[in-house]
Amino acid sequence: MIAIAIDDEPIALDVVRSHASKVPFIELVETFTNAFDAISFLQKNKTDLIFLDIKMPDINGIDFLNSLSNPPMVIFTTAYSEHAVKSFELDAIDYLLKPFSLPRFLKACNKAQELYSLRNNSNDIQSPTHIFVKDGYEQIKVEINDILYIEASGNYTLIHLSNNNLLSTRVPINEMLQFLPSKKFIRIHRAFIISKEKVTKFDRNQVWIGERSIPIGPTYSQCLQELG
Repeated sequence: MIAIAIDDEPIALDVVRSHASKVPFIELVETFTNAFDAISFLQKNKTDLIFLDIKMPDINGIDFLNSLSNPPMVIFTTAYSEHAVKSFELDAIDYLLKPFSLPRFLKACNKAQELYSLRNNSNDIQSPTHIFVKDGYEQIKVEINDILYIEASGNYTLIHLSNNNLLSTRVPINEMLQFLPSKKFIRIHRAFIISKEKVTKFDRNQVWIGERSIPIGPTYSQCLQELG
């Protein structure tokens, strides 16, 4: 989805830009501190989604949205909660209260992606082909099809890849799961997420990916239905 962000605070735009860079199906092409510059952009460019601040100096986000004859989908971003009801009356996808976390941002983006798919007559939500994994100060691109399984290990999460490489990140395994397409990945243990496509065999207690056996946690036995 093609997206833009509008906020009179550059720091707030930096947050949206950083979060959006980690969501594979969001392409944030422009950011604006001036809403009127954004109107000019929208008149000339296809845009699927706007991340829109509400309290801005010249025109507030709600009035801005009302001024558009054929508005894209909108996710409001604001430090104030009093406009929440009004925003949903305008059919906003979501309402993000600053400061918002990456998982909360991702949840809003997933809502937008679902509606985008429905509007484009697709029954299947587009699956991302890659994710970006934070490693220190860097963001490393990882192809979805290269992931064998993901393992929680102490303060780190380990990503095991098909080329025998191993990536480590401090992103918790719970958050990692939110970035992965549910049709391809499943959690089978509090410490393990696996790629369904990479499973070579399984029984009631464990699965195998190649020669590596991975236990099925006692509270995750329902995963056998998806594997079968």
